[in-house]
Amino acid sequence: MVATLKNLLRNEDGATLVEYGLIVALIAVVAIAAVKLLGQNASSALNNAATNIAPAAGG
Repeated sequence: MVATLKNLLRNEDGATLVEYGLIVALIAVVAIAAVKLLGQNASSALNNAATNIAPAAGG
């Protein structure tokens, strides 16, 4: 029983998996924030272009 407990305490596979999971979650949060920011900037630029083109097109 004591040997089994010692083996479980020495086994770091679960900890490594948790660390990788945290890294993936952090990358996902950063990617979502970047896409949101870039999306807002692109929307603003396209709206500005549409506003400037509409009078030239007669609309």
